[in-house]
Amino acid sequence: MTQNLLFSFGLAGIIRCILITSNFAESIRNRVEITTPLNSWKRIQEGAFLYENNINPYSGDLYHENPLILYASNLLIRYASPFIPYLFVGCDLLCAFLLYRMAKDFIAQQFSTQQRRLQYYAKGTQQLHIKYSDLIDIPIFVALAYLFNPYAIFNCVGQTTTVWSNLFLAAFLTFLIRKCSLLCCLCLALETQRNFYPIELIIPASLYLSLREVSNDEAVDLIENKTFKWSDIVGVIVKFGIVLTGLHLISYCIIKDWSFLDATYGFILNHRDLQPNIGLFWYFFTEMFEHFRPLFLFSFQMNATVLYLVPLTIKLHKQPIFLATILIALTSIFRSYPCVGDIAFYMALFPLWKHSTILMANYFVVFCFFLITSALGPTVWYLWIYCNSANANFYFGATLAFASAQIFLVTDLLFASNKRDFCLRHGLNRLNQLILE
Repeated sequence: MTQNLLFSFGLAGIIRCILITSNFAESIRNRVEITTPLNSWKRIQEGAFLYENNINPYSGDLYHENPLILYASNLLIRYASPFIPYLFVGCDLLCAFLLYRMAKDFIAQQFSTQQRRLQYYAKGTQQLHIKYSDLIDIPIFVALAYLFNPYAIFNCVGQTTTVWSNLFLAAFLTFLIRKCSLLCCLCLALETQRNFYPIELIIPASLYLSLREVSNDEAVDLIENKTFKWSDIVGVIVKFGIVLTGLHLISYCIIKDWSFLDATYGFILNHRDLQPNIGLFWYFFTEMFEHFRPLFLFSFQMNATVLYLVPLTIKLHKQPIFLATILIALTSIFRSYPCVGDIAFYMALFPLWKHSTILMANYFVVFCFFLITSALGPTVWYLWIYCNSANANFYFGATLAFASAQIFLVTDLLFASNKRDFCLRHGLNRLNQLILE
């Protein structure tokens, strides 16, 4: 099994290296589905050039990465320019490895918890249990789901900084599962500083780090016999705030002013660049009257951040890793500048919930949606931009269908998890009775 896994990593690395050094790499980097104003490597290079020549890259509307990435990328371009494509490949493979390790630790914890609670599960629900073979299979499925996902491959070949984002998130989840709170907060703060939306992941992180099992005598719910220490929750949030503030202070020392805050957070929240992408923002803000902009901007950003956070936290507070998975998926769909690299990351987390997929109802329809819209998007883009035989409505229709497919996928998994919890308590027959009624 180890040899097969090493072969998979090697093959994935070879595929990425061949494509990233091929003649197709440049055209891939120019695709709007892959590159956005936030993650473009060309903008990184231009920002580094301005910084190298003592010009503030945040004085215009070109560069939108944080100063830490500006400083690091400037060093890379200056001293290791020929090796940068292979650095992206290495980071992508490291991300897959961290996801593998995270999945291995998480499934082992889940299996151990299941064995302690097995006596309380309803009879006839064995097909919903985590099996011993899953301890080996699920981590491999997670790694393969990232290594060979076309979205992840194109994201790496496009040399987008989303590769680094995925690495930060993978490290965050890995340290979270191992309950290394400081490193967990550091990785989340690094990602929050460049992308803002992951800030809401501090909620499931604080819940998980403060979670503890209670004895059966104290348990109110025999299946989810867990409780929290509120002091630990507050402590994790405070620790994250201190780390994030420290990173901002370091960024200030690099640039010598606070202009980077508006160029990063302000740019994301105000959606100043209307370049088309696979998201839902650009078309609405292109078409609407300017005096409606603040209202819709507030509505769209609420939808991308806190709208689902409170109800999902109330529902899934005893399943913080599942809560984190759903939040990562939702922010990837509804953020202002999404790309296929964001989608590849949350898709790689779905095999963690393999024991719930038997209750999913729409996966075939969703697969067809993804397949059709992934081909339709570039086609209507070509008709719109190059042939002048289509318009923005065609491309937005494809991206709207693509977002709908993702929403179907996330909600289907969410409902399947709820059905599984119900069946573990009451049995599969009870669920079938309710469906018939």
